[in-house]
Amino acid sequence: MPYSINLTKLYSNEIRDLVLADAVLTFAFAMVLSGRTLPSFLYFLPISFMAVTLTFVLHELMHKFVAQRYGAIAAFRTFPNGLLITIVTAFLGILIGIPGATVIYKSSFSKKEEGIVSLAGPLTNLAIFGVFLIIGMALFPNFIASIYSTLNGTGFGVNSYALNAVIMVLYISLLLAFFNMLPIFPLDGSKVFRWNKGVYIMAVAAIFGLMALILPLSFILGYAALVIVIALVMSFLFRSIVL
Repeated sequence: MPYSINLTKLYSNEIRDLVLADAVLTFAFAMVLSGRTLPSFLYFLPISFMAVTLTFVLHELMHKFVAQRYGAIAAFRTFPNGLLITIVTAFLGILIGIPGATVIYKSSFSKKEEGIVSLAGPLTNLAIFGVFLIIGMALFPNFIASIYSTLNGTGFGVNSYALNAVIMVLYISLLLAFFNMLPIFPLDGSKVFRWNKGVYIMAVAAIFGLMALILPLSFILGYAALVIVIALVMSFLFRSIVL
């Protein structure tokens, strides 16, 4: 472990980087959800901020906290090239969100430790999904049907703002969990798969089960294909992004 790291600077920079990544992803999701029109963008901006802050920031912080329990130094870092790619692809309407990642400093990390740290992020997304699913079902009648209509593009105009916000948190939390559990380097799933294939299969099965709960099969298949393509592109770009 590189003990010469300036921890005060490391963690102060982490706050700056998390705020920057949160802002860029908030902007990017609002752009994509709005269809890049100004009135819709302003409508979705607060929703996007809430969803990204809960799902992305907590995902990264959970990686950090679990890594620290194994004696590692861990902090979130932005990737300048990744921030640029996130913004550019949002303007194109196909979001490749790679603003940064939690960087872990430790002299040795076992496959199990690495797998558990990697799994912590997607499990956080599933926990957020569960909480907001309960909130939605408690507060809104015909909640599941509202999710179907909203994600098919017909419900946003008739839903309340609060209902749309809950649905977007559900959607983005599940999107991030699925995306990160793909067994494609450097995503979390590649490290979980390397550590324990049984755990990996159970986690992916749980994600697909939740997707089936709120999404039609045709949507799941199309969505899964798109996300896999994006993940492959991201993996290809990763080596240049981290430089």
